[in-house]
Amino acid sequence: QVQLVESGGGLVQAGGSLRLSCAASGRTFSRYAMGWFRQAPGKGREPVAAISWSGGRIYYADSVKGRFTISRDNAKNTVYLQMNSLKPEDTAVYCCAAKSTITGDGYYCESISYNYWGQGTQVTVSS
Repeated sequence: QVQLVESGGGLVQAGGSLRLSCAASGRTFSRYAMGWFRQAPGKGREPVAAISWSGGRIYYADSVKGRFTISRDNAKNTVYLQMNSLKPEDTAVYCCAAKSTITGDGYYCESISYNYWGQGTQVTVSS
């Protein structure tokens, strides 16, 4: 079992920055691929960024490329999402997710792939 707790959300003006953290407890974090997803009001959940267990493979949604950076610190059991140049359309609840990996070092973009989810943190970007 893995427990995930997000933090770092809040209210920010357009053009501002936030850094989300996802702290994991439980089983060996370093063997988990991680992802960040978001869900805006009235919309479905969408992938934002994903990172392999080693950190060597990374995915970004086209809408956040060049503005968001995903990273992880396996010694601290934490994955981060640095969000710069925020736009009002980035407003959503952001959740992190973990997927156990036995072999390989891939990232995963589909929510159905993930075993564990955090509760989410609200990000609101005002215009």
